[in-house]
Amino acid sequence: METGTILIVDDNKSVLASLELLLENEFSTVRTAANPNQITALLSTTSIDIVILDMNFSAGINNGNEGLYWLKRIHEIRPSLPVVMLTAYGDVELAVKALKNGATDFLLKPWDNHLLIQKIKEAYKNNSKTEDKRTTKPNNKSSRLESTNRTEMLTGHSPAMLQLIKVVAKVAKTDANILITGENGTGKEMLAKEIHRLSTRNTRPMLGVDMGAISESLFESELFGHERGAFTDAYESRPGKFEAANGSSLFMDEIGNLPLAMQAKLLTVLQNRNVTRIGSNKVIPIDIRLISATNKDIPEMVKQGLFREDLFYRINTIHLEIPPLRERGDDILLFIDTFLHRFAAKYQRPEMRMHEQTIEKLRSYHWPGNIRELQHAIEKAVILCEGNVIRPKDILVKQTWKPQTGSIVPNLEEVERQAIETAILQNNGNLTAAAEQLGISRQTLYNKLKRFKP
Repeated sequence: METGTILIVDDNKSVLASLELLLENEFSTVRTAANPNQITALLSTTSIDIVILDMNFSAGINNGNEGLYWLKRIHEIRPSLPVVMLTAYGDVELAVKALKNGATDFLLKPWDNHLLIQKIKEAYKNNSKTEDKRTTKPNNKSSRLESTNRTEMLTGHSPAMLQLIKVVAKVAKTDANILITGENGTGKEMLAKEIHRLSTRNTRPMLGVDMGAISESLFESELFGHERGAFTDAYESRPGKFEAANGSSLFMDEIGNLPLAMQAKLLTVLQNRNVTRIGSNKVIPIDIRLISATNKDIPEMVKQGLFREDLFYRINTIHLEIPPLRERGDDILLFIDTFLHRFAAKYQRPEMRMHEQTIEKLRSYHWPGNIRELQHAIEKAVILCEGNVIRPKDILVKQTWKPQTGSIVPNLEEVERQAIETAILQNNGNLTAAAEQLGISRQTLYNKLKRFKP
């Protein structure tokens, strides 16, 4: 039996009971929580060694965003705590997303008891070994890798990137609010981290919050904080993001997804430069540098009445636009080389190299997912390649039509198929968002997908 404490978080009480019964003979203490809002209190009051976390808590929602949100919250409190994700709606992409966001492992419901116990014990033991190493010797290799990851998306010699880097060098040392825009996967969060690193506030860590993942009921608590007993499950007083980021930078990702009601509350705080916790009358001054990011067209949203004009001007003192990968010319060669070397080292395949035709395939693809998609494509290729040379067949992307002088004009069905594929990729498989981008209903999109299906 392991001497550690395991925390199981799942809204299904049958699942909690089953896992508690299964693991009580494997760990000295098993704690359970049916409500994820209990996590912060439990981590603050209990010595937890490993967490099993469900991916979905709200009825009818199975995209895993809730689990990813609470995974991020756990690691903000305990960065090295191993978290094993549990879901009935698992697939490869969701598993990869959870692992990329710091999860230790991934299990599907219904689970195999033997496999579950094995994975949980492995995660627990590996974390124990890591903790021992941290107390004896710093991991210089990890530090170098973190530094590389931080700036790799900002690499480039294309005119657009050189101009962007030049502007960043000028504005980083100021306290001006910055709005970063660009397509998914272009590196908006990386740019925010680099701006903070170059700023005068870099002695304190930058705090981040995904505005698109916060529900309206949690908005004020997460951003402004609350006092103990202010609402159900408020077992302790907790500062919000603004208060915690005092004297540092606060990064608000996906700010374009913020509903109007929340926009008004955010604007008030930014104008007054103070917050009041839920359940308190005490006004707390704040001193933060605000960096926001979005892939949406905020000026167009302002015209449509979906985004407050006064908030837009408040967050947009300086606007930085990151160009998509397809507009960065030979910069893609730098990323190909960087990712190939990184994943070859990670998977212990040091002799890996790209075939010339593979490089041409990578250069000709339009990369709707930008650098992130390229990174995932190369990682998959390194894993799946049977030899030491990555050939075109190892790059798992669909080659798409690219207009060229003298090329054959595609028929309308091909153009429609291409538009639908691109919209789905750009919206990470979210069919509702893809349909909205295409200007059609979700049902129309379903019908077209059925027609294209071989």
